[in-house]
Amino acid sequence: MFPSLLSAQNISGTWHGKLSLSAGALTIVFHINQTEKGEYTTTLDSPDQGATNIKTQTTSFKDSVLTIQIPLINASYKGKLNSEHSIVGTFTQGMALPLNLEKGEANKPKRPQEPQPPFPYRSEEVSVKNAKDGITLAGTLTLPEKGNKFPAVVLVTGSGAQNRDSEIMGHKPFLVIADYLTRKGIAVLRCDDRGTAASQGNHATATNEDFANDTEAALSYLRSRKDIDAKKVGIVGHSCGGTIAFIAAAKDPCVAFVISLAGAAVRGDSLMLKQVELISKSQGMPDAMWPAMKPAIQHRYALLQQTDKTPEELQKELYADVTRTMSPEQLKDLNTAKQLSAQVNSMTSPWYLHFMRYDPTKDLKKIKCPVFALNGEKDIQVDAAMNLTAIKQRVSENGNKNVTVKAYPNLNHLFQTCEKGTLAEYGELEETFSPEVLKDMAEWILKLSN
Repeated sequence: MFPSLLSAQNISGTWHGKLSLSAGALTIVFHINQTEKGEYTTTLDSPDQGATNIKTQTTSFKDSVLTIQIPLINASYKGKLNSEHSIVGTFTQGMALPLNLEKGEANKPKRPQEPQPPFPYRSEEVSVKNAKDGITLAGTLTLPEKGNKFPAVVLVTGSGAQNRDSEIMGHKPFLVIADYLTRKGIAVLRCDDRGTAASQGNHATATNEDFANDTEAALSYLRSRKDIDAKKVGIVGHSCGGTIAFIAAAKDPCVAFVISLAGAAVRGDSLMLKQVELISKSQGMPDAMWPAMKPAIQHRYALLQQTDKTPEELQKELYADVTRTMSPEQLKDLNTAKQLSAQVNSMTSPWYLHFMRYDPTKDLKKIKCPVFALNGEKDIQVDAAMNLTAIKQRVSENGNKNVTVKAYPNLNHLFQTCEKGTLAEYGELEETFSPEVLKDMAEWILKLSN
């Protein structure tokens, strides 16, 4: 009798659990609703990745077994409701991993730096028109409470579809930066990426050149305002946002300054090769294994440098290159095949191809404004030594001596104080952004502006 009683239960509501990955734990949340017909519908959240409301295809609950198909991310879940009212099951996405679910909302992580109202400054919702591409970006402009003709910055996000707060794993680093700088007398404009949140445009077809156009539009908007000093408008870019800042500053001699927060300053394939090495080692790969892995990855990246091939032709070559190292059992697995196709499609997207082929050297040599380049020494995504050296050398080559670089010993890619620098730590750490870096940025901008 007992199993049938379990099956008769309505499992509607929110269920959460944690996936154990080599990179760390990942929270998964299912929102299950029952329709009037007794059928179930589900949406999925991955709060640590900033992903919400992912649609699923089918949800069934029969004989105490919950099954959810999620083709949008090539995944599925299957678990059994037990007498403790938890669901013991498996989440499959390329590989099968244990995922046990508990009823209720997942605990929100502590983020003590997140600014809370009331704020001692003004905040405006603004629209930024990119006339060149015919789109409008939605943003927030924060302005000091008193005074006029403020120095100002445009914040530029890194790779992926980011909202104006550059939200990641419960952290809102751009909100923290904007709050700090505005309190120090600096106006800050931060926008949702094109095609993201409230901004128009298509994110999927955009490259860093397009995002540089968006940055130019944001700069023009700030210069048009009477309360901003048009001669003191600069760019603060994080990760690929730093690279976008270099592109924009090379085109526009009116950019007052650039702050690169872990900006990529070498060609994309070189950056990624180092990134794969550092991330693999952070996840436990022995140092001795890298020389054996490296040639295959270099070959894969070399395929992407073929500018005479169409994306479809590159997809076929990449697919063949990856599958020749896979076992017949792996190739037969439907989720593995779907995940592989998704990865190949991602690697041949307009943004990724541009990123892998783009060498910032020429643009760095054109930058005449002051540059402040910062990196965490424990950054495993944008290697500090490699990129800070490139920025210092290349910007200085054109005679621009106003180039400052600084490496911070215990900071990761997000400029959090950390122990290891691993990807898993991003969500686990309570600190959103280093107070020391905030102070250094504000002091550098204000010194330039006086």
